[in-house]
Amino acid sequence: EAWEKLEGSSLTYAVEQITFDVAGEGEATGEILTKNRKRDTQMKNTPTLETKRLLLRKFTWEDRADFYAMMCDREMNTYLPWYPPQSRQQAEEMLQEKFLIVYNKPLAYRYAICLKGEGRPIGYVCLGEADSYDFGYGLLSKYWHRGIATEAARAVVARIARSGIPYITATHDVNNPRSGQVMTKLGMRYGYSYIECWQPKNLLVTFR
Repeated sequence: EAWEKLEGSSLTYAVEQITFDVAGEGEATGEILTKNRKRDTQMKNTPTLETKRLLLRKFTWEDRADFYAMMCDREMNTYLPWYPPQSRQQAEEMLQEKFLIVYNKPLAYRYAICLKGEGRPIGYVCLGEADSYDFGYGLLSKYWHRGIATEAARAVVARIARSGIPYITATHDVNNPRSGQVMTKLGMRYGYSYIECWQPKNLLVTFR
């Protein structure tokens, strides 16, 4: 699906788009981002966030074993574009490339999802740095159906809104409608669907 919510009426990206106003701590409404919310003037890379149940923080090198376990979760990986890592070394390279190196940039949002009181990563929430501002999340399958992905995503969206980024985009596999439900709860609107040959898995996937 492509979802959208933005100022004006034209859809400009082939993916889900959202402009939002933040009504309170960790909640996104369906309104325009810049209307009622004061923006941060200080750019930050993945500042630590807390919700009722979760700690959202940067990944660290010490998380590499948990990251490996997360990336090897077959159910979770079904809806990710890459194959599970074949070794711990490969997982460590993924951790470096997708998270640790990105923390050197002035502004980024690449979060580890942790349960309060435990501190171990059980998932992630990310925002791409390209102009599409692609928003994504993943969660260990044993934690599905508890509202954790929605809770984490809401907190990160609220933080993104404060940075002045005018919209985010997101897509999900039509065979993974629960991911789409998270997007709906964030206030995102459906734009259109498209088919893509997903690499490196070489699968035809219909995205919403």
